[in-house]
Amino acid sequence: MGVSGSGKSTVGSALAAAIGVRFIDADDLHSAANKAKMSAGIALTDADRQPWLATVGDALHSTPGRGPVVACSALKRVYRDTLRSFAPDAVCLELEAGVAVLRSRMEHRPEHFMPAALLDSQLGTLEPLEPDERGVVLDTSVPLAEVLEHAVAWLRASV
Repeated sequence: MGVSGSGKSTVGSALAAAIGVRFIDADDLHSAANKAKMSAGIALTDADRQPWLATVGDALHSTPGRGPVVACSALKRVYRDTLRSFAPDAVCLELEAGVAVLRSRMEHRPEHFMPAALLDSQLGTLEPLEPDERGVVLDTSVPLAEVLEHAVAWLRASV
C-alpha cells in the first residue's frame, strides 16, 4: 500500500516472485471511468473507490492462505478495513519514500494514468498504518533488493 510512485507495482511484483505467489496490480482493476477521471487530474471520491475496493477484495480472497500479493494504494484505514472484510488475514506493507523521489518517479512514467499533479492529493489522503493493523512500513528510496530483504524477513517473522 502507499501513494502513487511509492513502488507498489515494482516491489509487489518482485515480492510475489520471491515468495512464489501470484501478483495482482489493483490499478488494473480500476474501471475505465476511474482511470479517465484520474488521467484528467481529478482525484477519486470514496464513492468512486467502493466498487473498485470490492473487486480488489475479491482478488485478495481468490487465493486463500498464501498469496496473492496485491499492489493497492489503500490510502485510508477504512479502505484497508474494506479489503480485510474480504481477506481477514491480509497484511499491509506500507511503502514510503520522500516527496521528491515520489514526484520524480511519477514524472518518469508517462504512460501511467496517474499524473504527478495528484501526488499532493494522495499524500493528503494517506492515513499511515495504525498500531492495531498487521503490517510494516518500508522505505522504498533504498535499492529494491534491500526493500525485498526487509519485506521477506518481516513476512517470515510475522505471518
